[in-house]
Amino acid sequence: MFKHILIPTDGSELSQKAIRIGAELAKFHGARVTGVHSIPDYHLMIAYEGAFDPVTEERIEKEARVRADSYLDFIKKTCAEAGVPCDTVCETSDHPYDAIIKTAAAKGCDLILLHSHGRKGLAAVLLGSETRKVLTYSKIPVMVVR
Repeated sequence: MFKHILIPTDGSELSQKAIRIGAELAKFHGARVTGVHSIPDYHLMIAYEGAFDPVTEERIEKEARVRADSYLDFIKKTCAEAGVPCDTVCETSDHPYDAIIKTAAAKGCDLILLHSHGRKGLAAVLLGSETRKVLTYSKIPVMVVR
């Protein structure tokens, strides 16, 4: 049924659970996987303009890339163990949900499989929900792992 599954990751244990499930689902369907991680734009990481010098900016961006590579390596390893073809993408975006949806469209994915932290009440309002936004704006099927 599914031929190309997009699996976003934030490096959390819940994300790793979704990756494992996604790799098994891809294996069952004979599908391939694209993993994606979205790094926030550097300027969103600072409290106010001029808070860091250019050396600090480069260091923060490099650290974010190293973390992203580690998260995406987990997807590659999990898919390799399942015998599933996989590629990965690292995007820079102010809105992770938008990066997820755009990557799915660009790669021709027919399913987005992601996790939910399950935040409720005030926490959900204050922190927002990238999963909810993907569910709201995606034009392809979305599967949520809890």
